[in-house]
Amino acid sequence: MNHKMIRFILAKMLGVEALLLLLPALTGVIYGEFKEACAFLIPAAVLLLIFVFFGRRKPEAPSIYGKDGMIIVASAWGLWSLFGALPFTISGSIPNYVDALFEMVSGFTTTGSSILRDVEALPRCMLFWRSFSHWVGGMGVLVFVMMLTTLDKKNSMYLMRAEVPGPEKDKLVPKTMSTARILYGIYFGMTVLEVILLILGGMDLFDSLIHAFGTAGTGGFSNYTQSVGHFDSAYIDGVITLFMILFGVNFNLYFFLLIKEAKQVWKNEELKAYLGIIAAAALAITINTSSQYPSPFTAFRYAIFQVASIITTTGYATADYNVWPMFSQCIIIFLMIVGACASSTGGGIKVSRVLIIFKTIRQGIKQLVHPQSVNIIRINGKKMSQDILKNVYVYLMAYVGIMVVSVLLVSLDNKDFATTFSSVITTLNNIGPGIAEVGPAGSFADFSIPSKLVFCFDMLAGRLEIFPFLMLLTSFSWRKKF
Repeated sequence: MNHKMIRFILAKMLGVEALLLLLPALTGVIYGEFKEACAFLIPAAVLLLIFVFFGRRKPEAPSIYGKDGMIIVASAWGLWSLFGALPFTISGSIPNYVDALFEMVSGFTTTGSSILRDVEALPRCMLFWRSFSHWVGGMGVLVFVMMLTTLDKKNSMYLMRAEVPGPEKDKLVPKTMSTARILYGIYFGMTVLEVILLILGGMDLFDSLIHAFGTAGTGGFSNYTQSVGHFDSAYIDGVITLFMILFGVNFNLYFFLLIKEAKQVWKNEELKAYLGIIAAAALAITINTSSQYPSPFTAFRYAIFQVASIITTTGYATADYNVWPMFSQCIIIFLMIVGACASSTGGGIKVSRVLIIFKTIRQGIKQLVHPQSVNIIRINGKKMSQDILKNVYVYLMAYVGIMVVSVLLVSLDNKDFATTFSSVITTLNNIGPGIAEVGPAGSFADFSIPSKLVFCFDMLAGRLEIFPFLMLLTSFSWRKKF
């Protein structure tokens, strides 16, 4: 393990966070929130000092490997969250540091779960920071830093592999640096387009930025207690619904569109399954809830918004699905687990893994009927290697193990099963709202500090696809020989 290189890259990343903290500080100055603005300058100064001492001189041996990449990614997300939470506590906006940490982890991991009961009481600079963290974390902290800086070019692919979600990590172009910039170019362009469309719908610039950050990062933080439902606008619902779905798509497909290889997009099995699940779920919920709304169109408007919000793990809300029939609530829970596409900004197990699972089951059935047959699992015409299949199975076992342990630990708070189970599912899958007490109208404020720390672990583990964060916590990962 290259400890010096790990320290160098982490210090460089903390230097980038120091610069990012200046944006909410500037927002505070613009809105006359000078005390709160100063709360961002203190951690920014500390981070800048760390960068000056440890992040300016590259070690003589700059090589990193797969294990180093995972440890760097997991450490970076943890450190960004720890320092990013300080302004909330320093300013007194969220006095309890664990609560502030929960909010910041939820922001960077694009979960969108919150301990705030009255979000509108927060200063605007704090609202900006928590939502901006969605935008930065959506494409990935490391990808963001690689786009801005010059990390180790030869081995930076290890960083992207450890951070970009999905069973496979492919480069779009030969250089990882260029890949990061292409991804963020697409990401930035789509965000700007959404901001413009939201402004055309009557939002002011601040509100449109907040909700575009939440949509792009599929995070779901809003500056209103009623979330997107505050605006009560079919147009705004429609714009955000469209962009939630778009940001839940594998970003590699947008690159194919840019280079005019549309055939790669139309043939993509994961995209077809993703859109099919959205359409089927929205239709089913529309029919099931039609009696609760004045017209089928209104029922569809709320159904498609919530379906898009949950499957992409965004977490915005225009309706309280706790009052929907149980059939619709069960669909919502299913969508929580499935999640969005691989290499998107969404969380969850990912549609590609669900496809692999179903094809594996079908292969197993065929093997029982025809024992001598050779059945190959293919996705998009590409053979899935045994390594990929093994990684999927190990991931699912680790996922279930973390979920079970987390549910048991959180159950010590003695809340009802729906609240306990859904709170773990929604944090592990980076969704935001769950059901019962943690539904769209609720919050995580009433959980104990140990439970909130469990949720922080779940959010980080879920966002990083479990393995990098587990590796960070294992002793053998830090040995020189591994």
